Amino acid sequence: MDNMFKLMGWWTGIFAVMFFIGDMMTATLLFVVSTVFFLLLGFLNLTERMYMYMFASYLVVFMVGFSYYSTFIHLPGGGH
Repeated sequence: MDNMFKLMGWWTGIFAVMFFIGDMMTATLLFVVSTVFFLLLGFLNLTERMYMYMFASYLVVFMVGFSYYSTFIHLPGGGH
């Protein structure tokens, strides 16, 4: 299970580089933080149950943040 978190850290790192190349700094910062989080968890060697709890809590935090952003911050139509 720890290898899967290392793999997710690698993929989020790739996305962070792509967002950086595309000059999308907010998304870059978000994916760099996710990369560090996943790599940190990947090297902790926790039990499989604890990895599932950590991933579930990550998903809950992401969905709450995404719902808040899409409801209160994002302008429909891209602000045009």
